[in-house]
Amino acid sequence: MNAPLNVFITAGEISGDILAAQLMTALKDLTGAKVAFSGVGGPRMAEAGLKSLFPIDDIAVMGLVDILPRARHLLARIRQTAEECARRKPDIAVLVDAPGFNHRAAIIIRKLDPTIPIVIYVAPQVWAWRPGRAKNMLSYCDHVLALLPFEPAFFEKVGLHCTHVGHPVVERFPGGGLGGAFRARHGIAPETPLLAVLPGSRRKEVGRLSPVFAETLGMLKVRHPSLVAVVPTIPHVEAQVREAAQNWPVRAIVTADETDKYPAFEAADAALAASGTVALELALAGTPMVIAYKVDALTAFYVRRVVTTKYANLVNLIENRLVVPELLQENCTAVTLAEATDRLLTDDTARAAQKSAFIHAAKALGLGQEAPSMRAARAVLATVGDFSARRVEARS
Repeated sequence: MNAPLNVFITAGEISGDILAAQLMTALKDLTGAKVAFSGVGGPRMAEAGLKSLFPIDDIAVMGLVDILPRARHLLARIRQTAEECARRKPDIAVLVDAPGFNHRAAIIIRKLDPTIPIVIYVAPQVWAWRPGRAKNMLSYCDHVLALLPFEPAFFEKVGLHCTHVGHPVVERFPGGGLGGAFRARHGIAPETPLLAVLPGSRRKEVGRLSPVFAETLGMLKVRHPSLVAVVPTIPHVEAQVREAAQNWPVRAIVTADETDKYPAFEAADAALAASGTVALELALAGTPMVIAYKVDALTAFYVRRVVTTKYANLVNLIENRLVVPELLQENCTAVTLAEATDRLLTDDTARAAQKSAFIHAAKALGLGQEAPSMRAARAVLATVGDFSARRVEARS
């Protein structure tokens, strides 16, 4: 009987935990469950069979202000992760997203044991900033799995194998037809304006955006007195979101039930959301949106000097035009957010323009094709096979 495939897999934040768990499930499907996992992850990866080396909350930080005070601790966790990988000598290491953590771990793994093939899942945004990273990755990465269709070219031109696997949001999308039932379940009449409000999936995001979102809702209520907010969130920040929503000037329906998310999106007339993966989920649901974001001043200062892309939102990047309003940093004010959101609540033409672009963007993300997690799993197994063939060749 063949030994199970040993996969060392790491994720550094909630979105990566979900992505890695989907990959783990796909690998089990393709190998007939003859696969064993070790590494670092969160609750979704635990459900898929991982016993994490340490809690994912230990490393789930962002922004220079958040990282700097914990730099020594984070570096110790990186070293611990790399040393554990080298000790276990897995058939492959798959490092999912969180480039600040995972790429540093990959460098150490490669030094400790050059025989371990390393896959980076989620191509770093070399098209947005630090394009030299693509070439640098040659020293510690064997295969990159890209979510977006235009990314492989950036890596292949420096000789790094990269496969476009599609974005994982498309396989979590349950399809349409659920919005009406959501409204009925919560006593929201069809003509009542409903706004999806999404202040983020990290505590810092929620803390920065909730106050300005509350002020925005106050302005919108003047124009739409019966306005209701629906707030799909995640367990990680549910308590914080509920506490914030208690002080909002409109009725707020907060839910951390994953099965409520897409029905809530579909039921909503528009959305006000933190920049991130949720924008793609809203696009799949066909929900017109306004994107907002704020980071600390030090991080903003740094980002403005290194980022070269025109847009922050992935729908805009895929379409290469401003489909979705992006109100960031000093532009993220209650006045600007209320004006942009009100337009979506009142202007059918503006809503239709976004919905039309969403259809094209969804196809580019892989909707209607093989599930991205299965495509990623096939690429991981192919990398294992390539390395095994090279070892046999080297011995002969």
